[in-house]
Amino acid sequence: MHTVLNNGMPVCIRTVNADDEARMRDGIAQMSERSRYLRFFSGFVTPPDRVIDSLLDVDGDMHIAWGAILTDHPEKLAIGAVHAIRSGQDDDHAEFSVAVLDDYQGLGLSRLLTATLLINCRLAGMETLDVQTLSENRAAISLVKSLGGQRSGTQSVTSDFQLDIKTAIAALHDEKDTPGLARVLAAFGNFD
Repeated sequence: MHTVLNNGMPVCIRTVNADDEARMRDGIAQMSERSRYLRFFSGFVTPPDRVIDSLLDVDGDMHIAWGAILTDHPEKLAIGAVHAIRSGQDDDHAEFSVAVLDDYQGLGLSRLLTATLLINCRLAGMETLDVQTLSENRAAISLVKSLGGQRSGTQSVTSDFQLDIKTAIAALHDEKDTPGLARVLAAFGNFD
């Protein structure tokens, strides 16, 4: 689906697939050390193959993933991705993660990707997303709280949240500050 970032930059949001390995590796390499640390809890420059394999092992049910492609870039640059991974076949919840390249943070992309994922998860029968983030990751915590996420625990360096998918989708429908969000929501019809 085609939409725009807050600055008007056009993006295509589409499902992630096994053919995206080079884009995934390149995207992670382009993240700053700080962003890699906040997303992966590690500052690795080159991710281990097992991490890439896990991010690309998308089946649309146990693992749902969407990516954003910058459509006006000559190389169709991948600038962000979002994932929901279930731990068991009958689970109505999944682990949530999102990453956006540094140059595109603060432009509403996390919200666009998250909206897409939330609706897809709801259609797949999920009710809750579990979020574990480093306690210092204020942007991630702010995003989750703005969508109705509730703190479910705190460990030494991490904060855990539960995000009710239906509540989060309703919060996104009420939002007016992310221009491209209306296009994302419209792509799925009047789904709530």
